[in-house]
Amino acid sequence: MCSGVFMDEKFYVIGGIGGSDSKVLTCGEEYDLKAKTWTEIPNMSPGRTGAAGEPDMPATGEAPPLVAVVNNELYAADYADMEVRKYDKERRLWLTVGRLPERAVSMNGWGLAFRACGDRLIVIGGPRALGEGFIEINAWVPSEGPPQWNLLARKQSGNFVYNCAVMGC
Repeated sequence: MCSGVFMDEKFYVIGGIGGSDSKVLTCGEEYDLKAKTWTEIPNMSPGRTGAAGEPDMPATGEAPPLVAVVNNELYAADYADMEVRKYDKERRLWLTVGRLPERAVSMNGWGLAFRACGDRLIVIGGPRALGEGFIEINAWVPSEGPPQWNLLARKQSGNFVYNCAVMGC
């Protein structure tokens, strides 16, 4: 499963599953809208620990890369290590910039949304135990320094949200 973002007037497809053995892809592909060309970018997909690190877990058991773009900078949520990473476009590597909100709980990335909203990154998710839990919305403005998450809203929920889409902000 892959994710897609627009950045620097180009479209990027990051990660995915490919080949006859359904291997998790670590590359990304850049589509230049003006030149109408595709370019493969090695190791553009942020590290994924579930499908890549656990031999018993199928590649489809893990959520697509949790990525978002703010001010033409690519960020990723590493749900396993609870970290936020930023992609260094020149060196083509991921750098850890800080932590995710403490209560951003997921199941192999499912149940956690990571999106851009203007100049902010938004994390939607929350703790769940014994059929009770909360959905929280946290925000951080990357241009203001290392992650300091602000809780915007919290709602009690007895259900697990496997996936959600943020349609606009």
